[in-house]
Amino acid sequence: MIQNSDFILMPDLSMKKNFYISKFHYITQDLKDVTHQELIQIACENKVDWIQLRVKNKSSDEFLKIAEKSLAICRKSGVKLIINDNTEITAEINADGVHLGKTDMKPSEARKVLGPDFIVGGTANTFEDILFLESEGVDYIGLGPLRFTETKENLSPVLGINGFAEIIGKCKEKNINIPVIAIGGIQAEDVRALLETGIYGIAVSSAVNLSDNPVNSLQTFINLIKNSTCTV
Repeated sequence: MIQNSDFILMPDLSMKKNFYISKFHYITQDLKDVTHQELIQIACENKVDWIQLRVKNKSSDEFLKIAEKSLAICRKSGVKLIINDNTEITAEINADGVHLGKTDMKPSEARKVLGPDFIVGGTANTFEDILFLESEGVDYIGLGPLRFTETKENLSPVLGINGFAEIIGKCKEKNINIPVIAIGGIQAEDVRALLETGIYGIAVSSAVNLSDNPVNSLQTFINLIKNSTCTV
């Protein structure tokens, strides 16, 4: 006799859309002398088409105000805005989607809140994480970290290039076609090797935000991906 525990409750994906997922994800971060809006303005002016707003250690009201101002900038430039960790704010301001960490709300629960018209992304550190996120119906996966980064607290074990290659290889074996984005301490010199693993795209934060010339850094990453894949 088959027990109930043998069944896995799957989210209803029949209404889920197939979204455009950029190959370059730019992520903001809390900085002392530069606001999230200023970071987003720079990105929008320099051909970035996908921005994740990552706000930490702020009250809900502060987060909401930052998100509203950020979305207004993105809408003027036709840039997608993804909210990190916060499904409620994503729904309230009608952002383009939400990115959920491993300890956040399950993607299937976020989908119930947001409906089919929002992008839902999730974080993975292992192939098992990817299998779970696939079952949850995510639109893309952020896989990492490549190496140690101070941007994220409670960092998962670093993967290195070989770790990415191994996980992407397993995805191909299992015919998992969800776009996987490399993240975590990525520098410009890593892009070619990462793309050679078969990764869909990359996400960066500190490599741009803490650089001496953020505009040049953005352009460097965009050009590296464009020259390698013919599209960003």
